[in-house]
Amino acid sequence: MPDLVAYTDGACSGNPGPGGWGVLMRAMRGTEIIKERELSGGEHETTNNRMELMAAISALEVLDRPSEITIVTDSAYVKNGVTGWIHGWKRNGWRTSNKKPVKNVELWQRLDEAQARHKVTWEWVKGHAGHPENERADELARAGMAPYKPAKNTS
Repeated sequence: MPDLVAYTDGACSGNPGPGGWGVLMRAMRGTEIIKERELSGGEHETTNNRMELMAAISALEVLDRPSEITIVTDSAYVKNGVTGWIHGWKRNGWRTSNKKPVKNVELWQRLDEAQARHKVTWEWVKGHAGHPENERADELARAGMAPYKPAKNTS
């Protein structure tokens, strides 16, 4: 059975502002790439954190059967949230430790539901540090954002 790896990234022009998300998915057998798939999308008015979450959600929701997958993100917000904070939020009725509502709660709930069907390993990589797959996910996120950015005035 091949190993599945998804490299995810989000981008925003302004925060909030137009944003995009990107996913580079690979099925690997050892170091050999068996299959590759790229996903991207965006929104008109969003935040970087929301786009980082949407990338991870999209990577999981596109899988048509329960899978073992490694998700590689450059977002400490996503990795720390999904591997740590989320457990307390759920216990506290989706409230933070200081009793405030969790930001982006509907996306955290969607991510929680999406990952429940799979065996997910989460890895963090430093963004914009020359990691080729993370750089490609960033390019896809920017492409996903492009339709939502206002046209530049060239006059």
